[in-house]
Order: sequence, then C-alpha cells, then structure tokens
Amino acid sequence: MKDRLLRIANSKSRVFFALCLCFLAGVFAASLGSGNAALRGPCLTLLFCLAALLFVGWRYVLPRLAIIGVIAFIAGSLRYAQAYPDEHAYGVRNLAGQTVTLAGFVAAEPDIRLSDQRLIVNVSDPPGRVYLKIPLYPRYAYGDRVKITCRLRRPEAMATDNGRVFRYDMYLARLGVFALCENPVIAKIGGGEGSRARAEILRAKALVAGKVELLWSEPHASFMAGLLYGYRGGLGSLQEQFNLTGVTHIVAVSGYNITIIATILISLCTYLYIPRQRAFWFVVAGIVLFVAFTGASASVVRAGIMGIIALLGRQLGRPSRSGNVLVLAAAVMVAHNPFVLLSDAGFQLSFLSTLGLVYINPLIKNRFLAVPGMSGLNETLTSTLSAIIATCPLILYQFGRLSLVAPVVNILILWLIPWLMLLGAAAVAVSFFSGFLGQIAAGIAWVGLEYIIVVVRWFAAWPWASISVGLPWWGMAAMYCGMLYLAGKYFGKGR
Repeated sequence: MKDRLLRIANSKSRVFFALCLCFLAGVFAASLGSGNAALRGPCLTLLFCLAALLFVGWRYVLPRLAIIGVIAFIAGSLRYAQAYPDEHAYGVRNLAGQTVTLAGFVAAEPDIRLSDQRLIVNVSDPPGRVYLKIPLYPRYAYGDRVKITCRLRRPEAMATDNGRVFRYDMYLARLGVFALCENPVIAKIGGGEGSRARAEILRAKALVAGKVELLWSEPHASFMAGLLYGYRGGLGSLQEQFNLTGVTHIVAVSGYNITIIATILISLCTYLYIPRQRAFWFVVAGIVLFVAFTGASASVVRAGIMGIIALLGRQLGRPSRSGNVLVLAAAVMVAHNPFVLLSDAGFQLSFLSTLGLVYINPLIKNRFLAVPGMSGLNETLTSTLSAIIATCPLILYQFGRLSLVAPVVNILILWLIPWLMLLGAAAVAVSFFSGFLGQIAAGIAWVGLEYIIVVVRWFAAWPWASISVGLPWWGMAAMYCGMLYLAGKYFGKGR
C-alpha cells in the first residue's frame, strides 16, 4: 500500500487525478446535507489550518499528499456551501409565502409543453430567479422583460412512483432557481435583455422550429425537432414509449448522443477517404456548431464537452489520458455549478456514458461479432452497448426501470439516425428557398421517422418490454465497483 501511494505521489498526473476526485467527493458529501451556507466559516477555518500544516510538513511526501487531498475535499464542500443562498440574505427565496409583484427578464429559453410554457425569470429586486408555469399563449422569448404578480414558495422534495424521494428543490437549484411563482399574472413590458448573441442564436432556432412544424405533423415534427435540437415537448405518449424501449437518448442532447452521432460521421469521413485526424477536427467543429445552434444551454455545453472528450480518447488511443481529461472536465463543471453532481441526471448520464465509451468500449470491441464491411455500424453498436452498460446501474437506481428490449431496438433504429438528421436539416434549409423541394425532402425523412415510430411502438407494446427493478444505492455502488475492478484489471495488464 505504501509503495502504491508513493507511486501516486511521484506522478503529477496521478496526483492531479486524485485531487480532482477529492474535490468531487467534497461536493458530494456537502450535497448529502441540507446545503446550509453556515458551512462556509468552518470550511474556511479548516482550510487555513491545513494550509499551515502543509507548509510545516511539505518535505514529508505521504503526509503532504494526504493534506492536499483533504484540502481539495474541503474546497469542494466550501464551493457547495458558497453556491447555496444564505437564509438571511435579501432575495426572492426568503419572500416565500408572500404575494409580490416582480420585474425581470426571461433568462432561459422557454420550455414549451403541449399545454403550457415554463419560464425562468431573472429578478433584480429582490435578487434571484423564479420558476413559473403559464398558459401556452401568448408566447414569450428569451430576453423579454416581464412584470409578474404571484405568490412565492420554496420548492420542496417530493415522493416518486417508485418510492424514492425526488429533490425537486435541488433539481431547480442547478438552474439557479430557489423560488416558485404560484398563480402568476404576467405581462410583457419590454425586451432586449440578456445576451445579444444568445438571443440571435435562439431567434434562428425559432425560425428552424417554425419550418419543422410546417414540414411535418405531430408526432413526427417533435421527433425531428428532438433529433435536430433536442426538443421533446410535443412527443406526448411517444415519449413514454421511448422510455420503455430505452431509446430516449436519440431525442436528448447528451454526451452519449453526441458521441454516437460523431462516431458515425467519422465513419462517413473514412468512407470518403478523409484522413482520420482531419475528420476528428471536422467533427469537433460540427459539435461546437451544434451546441451553439441548440441554444448553448449549460446542459448542452456539458454534453458537448463530454462528447468531445470521448472522441479525444479514441483519437489518443490512451484511455488513461482521456480519463484524466474527463475527470478534470467534471471537476470544472461541478466547480462552476456544484448542484449538477447529484441533481442533474443529464450530467450524470453524460459522464457515465462517456466513461463507458472510453473504458468499456475497448473491453468489448475485440469480442464483438462484427458485421463484415460495416465498420461504421459495428462502431455504433459497440458504442451503444458500452454506454448502456455504463449507465444501467444509475438508471436502475434513479428510475427503477430496466428496458429488456433496448439493445435490439437500438440496433434496429440507430443506424438511421444520422441519415434522418441530414435529411431533416436539408429539408429545413431547402424550405427557406423552395417549399415544394422542402416538402419532398421532408417526405423522404417522414418514411424513416415513421419506421422508427412503428418499431418503438411495436416493442413498447410487449408486456415485458420494461420491468421495474428497485436497486438500492449500495447495489448501484457494488455494480460500479465491479466495473472499476474489471476495467482496472484489463488495462493493468497493458492489453
């Protein structure tokens, strides 16, 4: 044990990796508590004492490593405490239970559902963000200045159907929201607030969304919107069928989804005899443009980063290097917004699926029965299986559901996704110049969309398509420990 610790202490990359893990562990530990901002004082005191102790014992290698690790852990706890609002500070959160009139601007892209729209409004006095549900019309846009009269309340945890507790308060905290507006009366009083660049991007996205609604009917329109920019508001019952068959990822902007699409695009570049290194940078540029087009929300940016890291791992051919980059990226994201670690399922799934693509994919790639002459399909299938394996324990724990048909359904439909994206993008682009040609391209894409919908609905109708599995937290931890052991054993042999 001592020799192993010395090897870690003498390796800068391993020390850095360990410090990132300690920081994440500190945020995790603080997240399990009530988020009391009173932790700031004790954490700062401990950091000061440990810094003095580190100065005195710097020449002792192992104690130095231990102290630095504890400092990183406390720094993570301190970062979480700093992100949580003070109970006594002036802000909308502390006006809960009162009926107030507030003025602010729409700080995020409105979440349009089938029957309502949901807004996050940034309020200046008192400072803070509020979350509200309002009727579907009139529509509001990012940057609109609004006046709201409502009763404020704090979000609370709630029980789920599988018997677990959903921390709705922490779910909204990741968006900077600590207050809900009940029975809001809202009116637009201005516009042009927020980031001008983001407003222009969202305006272009709205034009594309309008074309999508004209070219396809529901649920095909929402399906295509999900493929192109991650919108799922109009899927209705099809959303639940996607859940039952384990293919929700195709209409969600996640690190897994971005990586799968990028992998297929790299394969297409290979068929076109584009050098792999040049294809890599071409696909990275495509991911950046895609993230910008979808509105560059925090979750989408995180997904794009995870996707690029997975590609980087394949480009380097060294899982250890990409693993270090992945943990560093996770630490930076959590430092920016510590609530995502435990309260953002998208972040967790993106991180785990990327780990699967980096570490599990090499384990199964050489053992997979390849289809001759279909390297792109083979890569897609192994990548899909790797991500499913990596995320399965978390899905079982959080959602209590296991899709037994997911591998088969993914094999049947995943190969078609990039072609549908290309056809959909082409149809939208052409429709700006010729509605007739746009309708032709949209009709071809409709055939593919309908095929996927038929496959999903057929498999979702099976009584055993999805089963309820209640996995306790220790069961999830045991499964991931087993995966880590197998991956460490494999890569430790230098195979």
